[in-house]
Amino acid sequence: MADRFRYRITFAKTEAMRFTGHLDMYRTWERTLRRAGLGLAYSEGFNPRPKMHLAAALPLGSLSQNDLLDVWLEQAETPEEVRRRLEAAAPPGIRIQDVQAVPGDEPALPQQIAASVYEVSSHEFPPPAELSARVARLLAQDHLPRLRRGKAYDLRPLIEALSYDEERRLLRMQLAAREGATGRPEEVLAALGLEGASATMVRTGLRKHALPRAAGARIPLSDTG
Repeated sequence: MADRFRYRITFAKTEAMRFTGHLDMYRTWERTLRRAGLGLAYSEGFNPRPKMHLAAALPLGSLSQNDLLDVWLEQAETPEEVRRRLEAAAPPGIRIQDVQAVPGDEPALPQQIAASVYEVSSHEFPPPAELSARVARLLAQDHLPRLRRGKAYDLRPLIEALSYDEERRLLRMQLAAREGATGRPEEVLAALGLEGASATMVRTGLRKHALPRAAGARIPLSDTG
């Protein structure tokens, strides 16, 4: 029965919620689902919590497209009905893109995410030829030592792909988003010598691990974005 009550919501985080943090996004979604009249299922135990998972934390100040949230409802609804109610209840800053029912026995959504894809633009970027050269030099490095919160780490293996679109004047990045191995777009900008640039960062998609055949094989997951 639980399989029928799990839904995957694809949404965009737009300008009105640009500076809403990860925990506040959970609270926003809980309020939105309540306003929509969709009864959230709760965990068991002494401190029951709504059963919902955001796929991956978004850096503060970033926008997103094709973001993912899994929710469990107490009663089965059609995906079309869930979407209709959410579209009516969503606050400014959240745009509903899709709703699908997914098997309840899939792994937790955050465990499925392997990488994040970003597009980053700025009017403060250097001329295209110079920025393209910086990208090439960065990709040629074997290691990129960085510090985050006082801890040293190597950024280079977290950059799975990086390119500069000279026509659209934006950087495209695919960064690892695994537990304990997450690349951040602002760190890539710093490694390119652009730490002071005012930039617009949009996470355009999330790449998933291939699911084991025994878990969710009935509904293959394709990459978003």
